[in-house]
Amino acid sequence: MPNLVTGQVAGHVIPYEVQGSGPERVLALHHWLSDRSSFGHLRQHLDGGAFTYAFVDCRGYGEAMDTPGAYAMEEIAADALAVADDLGWDTFSVIGHSMGGKAAQQMLLDAPSRIRSIIGISPVPASGFPLEGEMWELFAGAVEDSGNRRTIFDALTGSRHDDAWLDARVNGSERSSQAALRSYLESWTRGPDIHELVNGNTTPVLVVAGANDPGMGPDTMRSTWLQWYPNAELEVFDDAGHFAPDESPAALATVVERFLGRKLRQAGQAL
Repeated sequence: MPNLVTGQVAGHVIPYEVQGSGPERVLALHHWLSDRSSFGHLRQHLDGGAFTYAFVDCRGYGEAMDTPGAYAMEEIAADALAVADDLGWDTFSVIGHSMGGKAAQQMLLDAPSRIRSIIGISPVPASGFPLEGEMWELFAGAVEDSGNRRTIFDALTGSRHDDAWLDARVNGSERSSQAALRSYLESWTRGPDIHELVNGNTTPVLVVAGANDPGMGPDTMRSTWLQWYPNAELEVFDDAGHFAPDESPAALATVVERFLGRKLRQAGQAL
């Protein structure tokens, strides 16, 4: 990976890595069950000449596993904006995977003039994603039980992957603290519903959904994100579930950078 730089934000103590040196800047937020390493396969296919990417570890994950906090979407948003400040980024786009998609929308509310576009990968809607009954028990149990995590990875990808793939995902989930998992789960499922605050926002949005994702699949995206963001578009991956950065990294990189390039060119022409 060319031009790889690591940094840490003073005061917020949120570790991040920078990849690439291109003029277009993108900040990436990971999903609930892993740290920034969950973007590892995707990063092999990104264009560092056209884009500069910053991958952060939310509090409680990876290098920030022991960093205390409230472990909520609002805190992720504030920490991510502090990373952008540390990098000197006035404006940038945000990639949010699953839980990271909810936090990306909070960033849009907190700093609307700075967010140029949002790319949501199987992203949690602005309304949250309440889990009930057995599903809540499965996810709540995953805070401590790796078996529950394995079941989640399997179920959210349509039971299409072998034991080695599932084992690798479960191993990656160990780069998280139980306190963070527990609090973030409450935040992205049952936290504040902000969809009325983002409804009608004209920021360009790309939503990527896996056809094999039974939770945040294409139908969920059409009934939430595409209803609330007038400039949103949906890309459906037939060969992926909830974890496109692992399942279809090359195709995802192509779709993301094509979208970013097109929207940023349009913005430039409008000036």
